[in-house]
Amino acid sequence: MMHAAGYFLSMFIGFSLSLIGGGGSILTIPVLVYFFRIDPVLATTYSLFIVGLTAIAGSVNYYRMNNIDYATVFQFGVPSVMVLLIMRKWLLPLIPSTIFQFHSLVLSKSMLILVIFSATMLLAGFSMVRKKKYPTSVENMSNSRLVLQGSITGALTGFIGIGGGFIIVPSLVLFAGLPMKKAIGTSLVIITANCLVGVLGDLRTVESLDLPFLATFALFAILGIVAGTWAIRFIPDKQLKPAFGWIILSLSIIMLIKTVMSAEH
Repeated sequence: MMHAAGYFLSMFIGFSLSLIGGGGSILTIPVLVYFFRIDPVLATTYSLFIVGLTAIAGSVNYYRMNNIDYATVFQFGVPSVMVLLIMRKWLLPLIPSTIFQFHSLVLSKSMLILVIFSATMLLAGFSMVRKKKYPTSVENMSNSRLVLQGSITGALTGFIGIGGGFIIVPSLVLFAGLPMKKAIGTSLVIITANCLVGVLGDLRTVESLDLPFLATFALFAILGIVAGTWAIRFIPDKQLKPAFGWIILSLSIIMLIKTVMSAEH
């Protein structure tokens, strides 16, 4: 029953990726951890693999619609990929399995990932719930801020195993002056590159991946992204984002509570 619900949610992950260029990937970690009982550290690699495959499918659809800005892909994507590789290959392995222990209170590496992930979900959900309009103008272009946002996205992607679309899309609109649909298509290409580098940056874990499971999960997510690409013509973005934001906020609160409670045992 839990697995069936998990596969259903994987379709929602793909559906959201195609509609808003991100957000859906932030659901992958909790789905893998709580519906399939996968260790949070391993789930970060699983998430990058799944989101990367799903984003490739979405990128193809947006390529056909001519909604990808390749110059921005390079400008935002290069610093993002470089920071991600450093985080995934060198910094993340340095963190010990048990970070802190005081009597029955234990902070493990897995818990730290979940805590930071939950906090990121809170911020992402809040930003989606806010009724904020992003102006789309070339005057908003800021190369330095675009590079900075790319670096931040790479660090988050490498540490907690997300695609980073909820950061990428508003950054591309605000600092690259891209219209919303082109920002979504460009975001999917950057997410694909981030996830590919993130998985390859941890080759020892890649060897132990459950490929049949990942293929099945990714297939459902790709079905969702195909459905979302079709539905984007009919669903207003202003209605979708707040609804998705409330879902993320709810999940983040539940995850924080569960993580804190488990730390006390």
